[in-house]
Amino acid sequence: MMPKTWSLLPLLLLLLGPPARAQELNCTVEVSIGPSVVITDQSIVASMQSKIQEFLNTRTWTSTTYQEKERIKCRMFIVLTGGASPSYQATMRLLSTRPIYGTGYETNVISIVDKSFNFNYPPPNSLDFSPNSFVSNLSSLLGFYANIIIGLDRDTFSRLGGTQYFENARLIMTYSASQISSEGQDPSWSNGGGLRSRYQLLTNLTDPQLEAFRTGSYAYYRQGMDLFIEKPDEARTAVLGALTGINAAASLRVSEPIFRYFFDAKADEIANIFRTSSDQNQKQQLVTMLVNIDATNAQKYQAILTSR
Repeated sequence: MMPKTWSLLPLLLLLLGPPARAQELNCTVEVSIGPSVVITDQSIVASMQSKIQEFLNTRTWTSTTYQEKERIKCRMFIVLTGGASPSYQATMRLLSTRPIYGTGYETNVISIVDKSFNFNYPPPNSLDFSPNSFVSNLSSLLGFYANIIIGLDRDTFSRLGGTQYFENARLIMTYSASQISSEGQDPSWSNGGGLRSRYQLLTNLTDPQLEAFRTGSYAYYRQGMDLFIEKPDEARTAVLGALTGINAAASLRVSEPIFRYFFDAKADEIANIFRTSSDQNQKQQLVTMLVNIDATNAQKYQAILTSR
């Protein structure tokens, strides 16, 4: 005869439900008001910040089960630069990070700036999202960048691992570009939106000519940074090889936004990685290469040569 405790097991499992499934993003959102903007009802800003953060962190963006510790950490800074309820003009900076294997260190992956992050709040159809159709410009913006961040993160763990998520972002971009609603048409979704548009960012990430940027990202992290704690010299060699690949892509079109976003996030770290190298030839090779493609941070790279 089956023990009574066994007969209760199916009922207990049913009551407990399926195991918890953590969402992919762990994003902190900060909304602030620019100096030329007057918003009398401050609760709108607090609501905006809370709802955007909740939207990014509680929605499931992939079919993969993430452990809590595997969630992608990112920070989104939105500055309201114009408009009044319900239509706002804003700029947005998005910074994502990734843990380094065997350490407590978190490395910046990308630092993206969107200067036409414009939306209605509250959105006309509530803050909801469909992967296949337009709901509001705000939900499209958030869905687009969620997929970009996940795709870039996947690229650091497997070669071209983020492709699916860039295609998801392309679908959002396509239906958003064709939308003319009460919010108006957002040129950053299309080819006419300028060099730093969302269109141009996604084009960079999916352009076969610039694929070395993505494969270089994998080499930088998995073959370089994740080995650094155990084999620092081998890790530096791998990072240099990764940057050489990125340099090859940047040499084709150095003004593309993806390279600016990458070096804005990585320049300090790259300088720190090679500052303690004992290989002066390696340092010189790195600095000569990076000064040509990232002149903005040339001073940081030049300092590598005088460090011991």
